[in-house]
Amino acid sequence: MLIDYLPITIYLVLALGFGIVVVLLSTFLGPRIPGKVKLETYECGVEPIGPNRIRFAVKFYIVSLLFIVFDIETVFLFPWAVAFKDLGLFGYIEMGIFILILFVGLAYVWLKGALEWD
Repeated sequence: MLIDYLPITIYLVLALGFGIVVVLLSTFLGPRIPGKVKLETYECGVEPIGPNRIRFAVKFYIVSLLFIVFDIETVFLFPWAVAFKDLGLFGYIEMGIFILILFVGLAYVWLKGALEWD
């Protein structure tokens, strides 16, 4: 029954072959004119000045993680709201527990002072 996979195999071989051919052609036929400007880190825009690594406070990362958590909560709330009538009491209780867990997490973070900007 491997004959059923023959079209997929042919497609994958052709796609891979096309990718390899295009990369090789651009490598051999592309112009190579190295210069001072071309070898810099940035080819256009503002001149790079100062260190390339800037230290950020951990609070930025904490706030971004909290944003992701509550953004995912919103993603779960939309399908629940659409299927609210079909889920009945069980779905209502489950979403209540879900929101309660997130609220406890928010209260913990708030009490720890992670949302304070000093």
